Amino acid sequence: MKNALLASLQDQISNFADIADLTSLMTSLKDKKVVMLGEASHGTHEYYLWRAKISKVLIEEYGFNFVAVEGDWPPCYHVNRHVKNYEDAPTATYKALQAFERWPSWMWANWEVFEWTQWLRKYNKDVKPENRIGWYGLDVYSLWESLEAIMGYLQKEDPDAFQTAKEVMRCFEPYRDKDGGSYAFSTRLVPDGCQREVNKMLVEIRKKFARYEDDDEAAFSTEQNAIVAKNAEAYYRVMATGDEATWNIRDGHMMDTLTRLLDFHGPDAKGIVWAHNTHVGDASFTDMADQGLYNIGELARKQFGKEQVALIGFGSYQGSVLAGREWGAKVQKMEVPTASQDSWESMCAALGDQFYLNFEKMSADPEWQTKIPHRAIGVVYRPEYEQYGNYVPTVLPKRYDGFLFFKETKALHAMDSSVAANKTPETYPFGV
Repeated sequence: MKNALLASLQDQISNFADIADLTSLMTSLKDKKVVMLGEASHGTHEYYLWRAKISKVLIEEYGFNFVAVEGDWPPCYHVNRHVKNYEDAPTATYKALQAFERWPSWMWANWEVFEWTQWLRKYNKDVKPENRIGWYGLDVYSLWESLEAIMGYLQKEDPDAFQTAKEVMRCFEPYRDKDGGSYAFSTRLVPDGCQREVNKMLVEIRKKFARYEDDDEAAFSTEQNAIVAKNAEAYYRVMATGDEATWNIRDGHMMDTLTRLLDFHGPDAKGIVWAHNTHVGDASFTDMADQGLYNIGELARKQFGKEQVALIGFGSYQGSVLAGREWGAKVQKMEVPTASQDSWESMCAALGDQFYLNFEKMSADPEWQTKIPHRAIGVVYRPEYEQYGNYVPTVLPKRYDGFLFFKETKALHAMDSSVAANKTPETYPFGV
């Protein structure tokens, strides 16, 4: 059966070495409202490089308005101010990337993102301020960073709302830590936690939103931080129960944020998303659906219509990756073993070294409607145990609209954003 499936793919793959070789892909993406570009790990060079190359064309040639990533709102918004050349933003890219302090910082404090950020800042210099391309975070983890950003903004703009924000901060202060664990544990004893306080703050900020007119984007960011605080509180409260619903809270928040960004940029806005395959690829065509889980890719298809959304998966057969052996551990370069023999990645390795595959024909082929193991590597990775939890059973041509495959990949080039003097990798620049 495997040989028959492989034979059916031979005439559908498009080998590529440069962005010019991906004309068919770019043509299929140019009129979409949302393009989601995945990754099979959070620490692979090729995924970041080619997402940037594709995004560059979508921005320059097809009028896409922003990139939203699987990162926290406050540090990404700090970088957004930098790439849009705001006067209050740092002019040095390494200083902008210092905002990524919380583990896993290497996801965005790396040389690949450094180069992308410099390109975007340079591009925006020649664009009218209202048309500059943004770079934003979709995630929900930044409870403390969002509260601090709210406090800083309201102290200057709205003393009354600032007092409400202080009440919220006082409620959370006894449980202050980096990952929300202390607050989550506290809600076992007091189930409502700080829910009332944080909801009150969001209502007040929204009621007074029209007054914050000097900087529309800063006002939008303040409201977004209040939404993050509300949803982060819910996330950590549910986390204490061990309920898998935290996944849905997180991806629901990502979808709401994407919708808000599209609305903020106008009725004809088009957005690009960078996130892991587990968020981008439609969860309803994986075993995640059996657990009642959904993701932003599935939600976007339902909200905007499948014809308005492109979901592009990424994957590789072997190589190296940046990851930690446990949560909070020091990041290290790890070898990625060859993919399992029964996996999608193993099948791809038999077809070529680097290619794009459009799933349009396969999506209607009965032979491809079964679930195949598809590799997924997170920020925590132990290669020796890969066979026991790093494969997601997937109906590939239903989960994605297309797929970029790399037979051999290498790790991201992490940078220490806390210092000015970083050692530039020998392979830099990467050609974004």
